[in-house]
Order: sequence, then C-alpha cells, then structure tokens
Amino acid sequence: MKVIQHLGNVLVTVGAVAGSVAADQTAPSAELCIDMGPQAPRDIGSPLGLNDEAFPLAPAASEMNLCNIHTHTNAEHKGPGFGIFVSREDDGGYACNETPSLSEAELAPAAGAYHGVVPGETLEVHWVHTSCDATPGEGLGACVPETCADPLLRVETQVFLVVNDPDALDFMTMAYGGNVVDGRHQARSLPSATGEPVLYRGSTTGPSYDQSKCSPARVTWSVRPQCAKLDIHSLHRWAEQGNAFNESHSHGVRQLVTAPELLAPIK
Repeated sequence: MKVIQHLGNVLVTVGAVAGSVAADQTAPSAELCIDMGPQAPRDIGSPLGLNDEAFPLAPAASEMNLCNIHTHTNAEHKGPGFGIFVSREDDGGYACNETPSLSEAELAPAAGAYHGVVPGETLEVHWVHTSCDATPGEGLGACVPETCADPLLRVETQVFLVVNDPDALDFMTMAYGGNVVDGRHQARSLPSATGEPVLYRGSTTGPSYDQSKCSPARVTWSVRPQCAKLDIHSLHRWAEQGNAFNESHSHGVRQLVTAPELLAPIK
C-alpha cells in the first residue's frame, strides 16, 4: 500500500521506491508510435528494450557545444536514487529517495527569482549539447540552427533534491556563464560524484510527448543514477543574474516510457 505524505509544500507517494509495473508506470497507450525511433525518459535501472534503431552515439560533451540548460520539476527518468513515484500528471514523474528524510531546516521556505520551485522538490537538469557550431540560447531550437543539418545531440543529466542549505551544491558552479574551452561552449562543470552515467539512445522529452505521440529527435542520453542535494538559493541566483537560456522556471515531465518497442537496449 502507498502512503501519501506531505513534506512542506511537497506531495510525494512514499513506498514506491522499489516500484511496481502496475502502480508507478505510464498506462499503456492505445497505439505505440513505433516508427519514431527509441524514446526517453526511461527506467535507467532496466537494460531491456526492443527498439534496435542504432543511430550514431554522440561524442563526449567536452567535444560538443553546450547549447541549452533547463530543468524539469520531478525526475522524468526513474533510477536507483530517484524511485519515488509522484503522479502521472505533467508535474508528476519521480522524486529522490531521500525526500521523506529531509529536515525542517532543509524544507524551510526560500522565495526567489526561479519561479515555482520549493525546497523538498526534485529537479532533473538537462545540459544539452550539439555537434553544430551553435551558440547557447533559449529552447532546443538553439541546438539545431538552420545552418546545421542532422546534428548529433547529447544530454548530460543529473537529478537534484532541492534544499534550503547553503552547504549543498551550488548550481552556479555547473552553469554556463560564457565559459568556452578549446573553442567550444561548455558548462563550468558537470556532476561527477553521483555514479557512472547510464548511456542510452533516446529522444527529447517534455509533457507534449507520450507513448502514442513520440519525439522524432535522436538523442544520446547520459543519466547519473544517484541524486544530489542542491541549494535552492543558487537556482535563484542563476535566474537573478540572467542566463543565456532565459530560464526562470522549471518545466513539466514526459511520463516514463515503458513499452519495450519504444526503448533501445542499454548495453
């Protein structure tokens, strides 16, 4: 049995860390868009998949241009460190396993310029990279300029548990801020202490897609398996100081893709 528990302003479904197919996955679609290539997000703890479209994997992020950074409220993916099922709504997805054990201090309110995010929420952050000669900008369109056909795309992914704690990770250390290395636009850093990233072939995500309406994009995903705590004040600073991506709020989620026909095998 699941128990709905309120943590500050956060509502989570406790007891679904292990998860069951019937309880916490997207309801089957009437028709699967099997002609659109492998999809995302997925349970990175399961390697199973029947979609064998083997498009080229993108090179390492350091060999590509960072083109966009954005966040989703709750994890779109399910993983070893983020297995608490929230809901099947656009603001659903998964929460970090540590959510029920947060302290009152970590959950203390903290208003600021990054709208709609409160302590205790889970965020999935996407650092999107492109093989195009592109400049970081707003939306995924910045990753596919008109002058570049059929780019390779790569998304570096980290799931964070947002807390009111200045000793937690500082998002500004992982932002862009005009950082250029060897002629390529790069994040100042990427998370490195949350486990070996799971690499797989998928698509773009977001609430406009499901298992019957698929994304046509081909994306190489690199998803870290464990959560990390992130200081909410650093998100507010990112918004207050302005960013190349015009990001001031978090986005909704695409529900977990579970149909094997839509998933590439993880090798």
